[in-house]
Amino acid sequence: MTSFTDLGLIEPLLRAVASEGYETPTPIQVGAIPPLAEGRDLLGIAQTGTGKTAAFVLPILQRLAAGNVRPKSRTIRALVLTPTRELAVQIADSARSYGRNLKLTRATIFGGVGQNPQTQALARGVDLVVATPGRLLDLMEQGHLRLDAVEHFVLDEADRMLDMGFLPAVRRIVAALPTDRQTALFSATMPTEIEKLAGGLLRDPARVAVTPVSSTVDRINQRVLFVEKTNKRALLADLLRDRGIARALVFTRTKHGANKVAEQLAKGGVRADAIHGNKSQNARQRALDGFRSGDLRVLVATDIAARGIDVDGVTHVINFDLPNEPESYVHRIGRTARAGADGAAISFCDSEEAPWLRDIEKVIGKQVPVDPAHPWHDEAAAAAVTSRRKPAGRPGQAPGGAGRGRRSGGSGNGGGFNGGGRRRAA
Repeated sequence: MTSFTDLGLIEPLLRAVASEGYETPTPIQVGAIPPLAEGRDLLGIAQTGTGKTAAFVLPILQRLAAGNVRPKSRTIRALVLTPTRELAVQIADSARSYGRNLKLTRATIFGGVGQNPQTQALARGVDLVVATPGRLLDLMEQGHLRLDAVEHFVLDEADRMLDMGFLPAVRRIVAALPTDRQTALFSATMPTEIEKLAGGLLRDPARVAVTPVSSTVDRINQRVLFVEKTNKRALLADLLRDRGIARALVFTRTKHGANKVAEQLAKGGVRADAIHGNKSQNARQRALDGFRSGDLRVLVATDIAARGIDVDGVTHVINFDLPNEPESYVHRIGRTARAGADGAAISFCDSEEAPWLRDIEKVIGKQVPVDPAHPWHDEAAAAAVTSRRKPAGRPGQAPGGAGRGRRSGGSGNGGGFNGGGRRRAA
């Protein structure tokens, strides 16, 4: 079995990794750390939860430490570009933990907060900056930083950059970088636009791909509940009476919907809050911290905001609204069953969402079992899906899966989801 020592990491990083309780590197770390530590460019196909943060942060810290160069004022040596504020904070926190035994400086650059602490850090020069595109460009235009000294550049969550309309900003940032640099690009999917971007950014890159988007984590217990749209809130409240649903991440399609669901749950006595792009950075961070600490039992999120959520021990992912992109379903449910634990994914589906469920099943390569044993089961929505399904592939399994009793996913998988298994790096 490969260890972090086998990956050629220096002793201060090995000590930091051990202090975090990490023992076994993940496949993306095994594949990415050696070529990045050697200075090669890299193209990584990896979803959230595979350990890709450590896969690029550890080798970058190692190369920065080996360089033994002090950055000049308003310059940076390594830049990690990421689409959301939450993800920027998470990566910066990881860099702080992994680099605790190294004399390297770090800064996090994102909007929604005052810029003075950020500009003060940049004025001294910084070894590693984690940034979102908008605020980084803003500070560049104000003259607070230059990118001509960047030695290492990481573009993380490239497909989400595309979804959020950030590619023009990314191209402007890349144009300000020196041509002689190391570049790594990570993306969960590889649409044509991202392939073109990678082709222009990377030079003879090493390629690492793990957890393809067409597969889902085997440990996740998936099921779908057919329900009319107007009954979804009542169904969610009913499900949450099961204390086995200890820490739930609930996805809605809109920011307004996230607020409504969180407010309803709070009125019903469930510790819940919402996280989305319209909330201030402080409010978003407060909600995320509360969810991570256990003060909040439920966090209601939109897809874009959820890209920065990296929390162990999520026992359930609940799709209050199904996503209209099948890949988003895979990203969503991948936030449970992490760190060697089990998990459950429960999806609500109304008649309008039936085509999206069929698309999801095509992408994941299997039918999501139907659970009809709840008071709001909608036969019309079920028929819209099951009538077009092929018979199940395993002998003896009924098409669409068998109903397993009310709240069976909760009580059967509650409690100890983040126990068992060795802890792995983020």
